[in-house]
Amino acid sequence: MFNTGKFVGKTVLITGASRGIGKEIALKLANDGANIVVAAKTATAHPKLPGTIYTAAEEIEKAGGKALPCIVDVRDEASVKASVDEAVKKFGGIDILVNNASAISLTDTESTEMKRYDLMHSINTRGTYLMTKTCLPYLKSGKNPHVLNISPPLLMEPRWFANHVAYTMAKYGMSMCVLGQHEEFKPHGIAVNALWPLTAIWTAAMEMLSDKGGEAGSRKPAIMADAAYAVLSKNSRDFTGNFLIDEDILKAEGVTDFERKTMFLCRYACVPGAPLMPDFFIPSGTYDHKFSTGATFGKKKVAHEAGVIEEEIKQTFESAKRLLNGDIVKKTGFVYQFILKGNLLSDPVTKSERFITLDLKNGDGEIIDNQSCHKPDVKFTLAPEHFAPLFSGKLRPTTALMTKKLKISGDMPGAMKLESLLRKFTEGKL
Repeated sequence: MFNTGKFVGKTVLITGASRGIGKEIALKLANDGANIVVAAKTATAHPKLPGTIYTAAEEIEKAGGKALPCIVDVRDEASVKASVDEAVKKFGGIDILVNNASAISLTDTESTEMKRYDLMHSINTRGTYLMTKTCLPYLKSGKNPHVLNISPPLLMEPRWFANHVAYTMAKYGMSMCVLGQHEEFKPHGIAVNALWPLTAIWTAAMEMLSDKGGEAGSRKPAIMADAAYAVLSKNSRDFTGNFLIDEDILKAEGVTDFERKTMFLCRYACVPGAPLMPDFFIPSGTYDHKFSTGATFGKKKVAHEAGVIEEEIKQTFESAKRLLNGDIVKKTGFVYQFILKGNLLSDPVTKSERFITLDLKNGDGEIIDNQSCHKPDVKFTLAPEHFAPLFSGKLRPTTALMTKKLKISGDMPGAMKLESLLRKFTEGKL
């Protein structure tokens, strides 16, 4: 989506703008000549993640905007107020607020420490509410004022709660702010909308967590920046209270090719033509065709015969043994348990579950069949016919999770580490 100059001279405060989606939105608006308040905690460089509020400010200035880097902890009221006061002092007001700062931990109830629960709720829900409340007096006198929360549609589907209820509650809290505040702020002409990506978005943080394991199925942050630009261009009195998906908003603006190239580089797709990986909180049904993996999304694949599946599992065992050595154990450091549920088992009459343990934490590693592990770091629950594809690379854990073929509980970074390991194994890089 091309810049139209609509944001020249407007002041935009963006939380979490030192990198990722927040910075990409900042740069998009800076191309119009906007004033950008870079509100984030990152004042010094992270050892594994590039970017600080100061490097982001430099990029914004080079893009044609004006920048104000502010060290902000959205959990702290004094910190938030100081950043808003500084923005108003420098630029004269605030026209747009983008609540992008967020914390994530994809853990189940038993595995979620309360300090992690408190962190997510303090940043996601409370931080969004606090920043919006603090900016509100200035948004009331802003030019075409908007609040845009980077948060999902409010889907009351158990699958979006069961595996990581703490994170879902915290993220949905941001969306509940949209639900209530868009109506509350209508008399002031302030729009409040939510924007969420259809697919996984490839950022430096994603790269660090997954060891480059999901880039092929992801899109670049540019798609969220273009979608945000379109939303923030709307008349604030008419376009409010919406829960938007990036691809949908861009289609409404006339974008038809999401693998189009600009200056010989693909604008959105990380790897053009690669099967896309859905993000969390995407409604089933509407977008199923986008994420086809050989079977209709949300419907069970026709089962293989038990004997064929048993042979595939045996072959997988032989392949998995090739993973086992001290170096892999040292690099991984997790015990994984696979719980195979369904009727397609070697002895379906007497067994309803089959346990397979992959120990990549102790000694030279070990893979054990039909023995439950007392305290695995990560549990994968899946149908027997999906076990072999998971190891062969035909089915990625992340894709299986999104398409309801897999349930993951325990240490999510550990699960992502296994995905990276399996990818390297199938590519012959181990």
